Amino acid sequence: MASGPTAAAPSSRLQMDYETKIFPHVGGYGRYNRIVVVFSWFPNFAVMLNLFSDVFYTQIPDSYHCKPDPTLLPSAFLLSNFSRQGYLNLTIPWVDGSGLSHCELFRYPPNSSDFSENAPRERVSCTRGWEYNHAAGLQSNFVTEWNLVCSDYWKIPVQHICFMTGWILGYVFLGTLCDWLGRRRAFLVSISLSSLFGVALCLSSSAVVFLLLRFSQGAMLAGVFVSSYVARLELCDPPHRLMVAMVSGVFGVFAELLLPGMAVLCRDWPVLQAVATLPLLLLLSYWCCASVFPESPRWLLATEQIPQVKRSLQEFSTRNGVCLQDDLYPGETLLSDIDSAYIEDCGPSYYSVLELRRTRVIWKNCLILSFTLFIGTGIQYCFTRNLHHYSTNFYFSYFLRVVMGAVACVFICLSVNHFGRRGMLLLSAIITGLSSLLLLALTQYLQGGLVLVLSIVGLLFSQALAMLSVFFACEVMPTVVRGGCLGLVLASGCIGMAASSLMELQNNSGYFLHHVIFASFAVLSVLSIMLLPESKRKPLPDSMKDGECQRRPPLFLSRPDRDNLPLLCTRPPLSEYNPDNYSRLVSATRKMLTKDNLPYRIAVPTHPPLLSENETQEREDEMRRETS
Repeated sequence: MASGPTAAAPSSRLQMDYETKIFPHVGGYGRYNRIVVVFSWFPNFAVMLNLFSDVFYTQIPDSYHCKPDPTLLPSAFLLSNFSRQGYLNLTIPWVDGSGLSHCELFRYPPNSSDFSENAPRERVSCTRGWEYNHAAGLQSNFVTEWNLVCSDYWKIPVQHICFMTGWILGYVFLGTLCDWLGRRRAFLVSISLSSLFGVALCLSSSAVVFLLLRFSQGAMLAGVFVSSYVARLELCDPPHRLMVAMVSGVFGVFAELLLPGMAVLCRDWPVLQAVATLPLLLLLSYWCCASVFPESPRWLLATEQIPQVKRSLQEFSTRNGVCLQDDLYPGETLLSDIDSAYIEDCGPSYYSVLELRRTRVIWKNCLILSFTLFIGTGIQYCFTRNLHHYSTNFYFSYFLRVVMGAVACVFICLSVNHFGRRGMLLLSAIITGLSSLLLLALTQYLQGGLVLVLSIVGLLFSQALAMLSVFFACEVMPTVVRGGCLGLVLASGCIGMAASSLMELQNNSGYFLHHVIFASFAVLSVLSIMLLPESKRKPLPDSMKDGECQRRPPLFLSRPDRDNLPLLCTRPPLSEYNPDNYSRLVSATRKMLTKDNLPYRIAVPTHPPLLSENETQEREDEMRRETS
């Protein structure tokens, strides 16, 4: 909500158009803006490195079995009479189709001497732990460290759900913190705490401690992502926003590509955690170098922090090679226009996502984009599961998903600026829904190659749907609540990611229902996307009023003069009145009258001039006659 005494201030003040009146005069998307944008890409690399390392921490080895327990064997047993494989076959049950049993051992009667398959024996749970083959990339991870298999398998999806819950809470609360404290402060707080939790994770001594620290680090990483994403787009002009956002996605894809090699080199999960935390520690240098991640001047102006925004604009203009300073006629300068637009001496106005309850358009856009992101992240589990049926190799599905993410970035860059945000979001939702429905209905009738193609196409467009939903949400949300609204949208995406862990928690018993629900949601989203506005080549909305003024364009483009009849078409009369020039004249006059160092002053006597005695006597007589 808006802070106390300034809640009504924005309605009485002249809100300046940042995109047209301020941004071009401080250098636009100049050299300094480009440098800051480049430095804002590195946090995305660090965040994705820590997010997807969870895949390697919780990867179950392809094969594992109980450690043989000699106490379960009869006293007449002699190990020297058996080979290694024979000893394992004697002590561990064999399961058709999967090899040695993962969770059971044979226990023989104490005096038994029969070691054949027909010997009397019973099955018991593991008594001395497990022997594992190496997990993907790592020799030891979260699973092998604390034996999270068999009866403790449920702890793995619970860990992922807790990790995603941390992200959800981080997006909601730290996104709102971006609107209260600013993009830079929220980023620095998040990066500091995420680094601290990352170092503590390397020293985890139990599964419970690991889970709690992972939850906390997830919340802080969410703050790093949302603050850097918002700050990045607020420094760009409309033609460059899409490319800047997609390049940040490429940095995330690059982090995913590096992870398998890093896991092979690190071998143990604490070492991999230390390597993943190192980029976060390097980002702490942004504390000292304020110029590489400055506060967003757009947010400062939208929240009416006038002294701060003037300093910020002067810094941006100087570094971009543009001069901003007061001249002899201050009404002709940008800084004087800001002073005249916010002439009252009031404090800043801060807003939160609770303001959405008073809106219609902003709340509708936030809800629709949250819904599409939820579908885009949740339905990916349906496609990757089909990839597992085609090949059980971990690296096959992992690299295929990462490559599809890179292709989705390229696809968005090539199409969205040409066909519009809403049109490509609609296309992505349609293809995602069709791929899911075809797999759902025709999997048993299709060839394996067709199932693979449909899964790859669905995976590609579901990732495009998710990326474009995040970018679209950042463009249509007002600056005063952009962090909080984007946090709500991203939180819904994490709920979709956590839905796959719920399926694994139930041993995939509800997979069919999961697939049906998300396929239905994908079809339903096609209708809701049509209610969104179009933000292509449009300035970012700054105030709540700007956000409410966004309207959806027509589905089919029509001729602009279709309803203009020649006989009824009239030309508006020309007017010599220009409100912009008039307001500048008024602001300049007011500014000059309030200054003390004017070139001339009109002297006003502090006492009446001296009169002669006769004139004084005559005035006194006139005053007596008037009173009588």
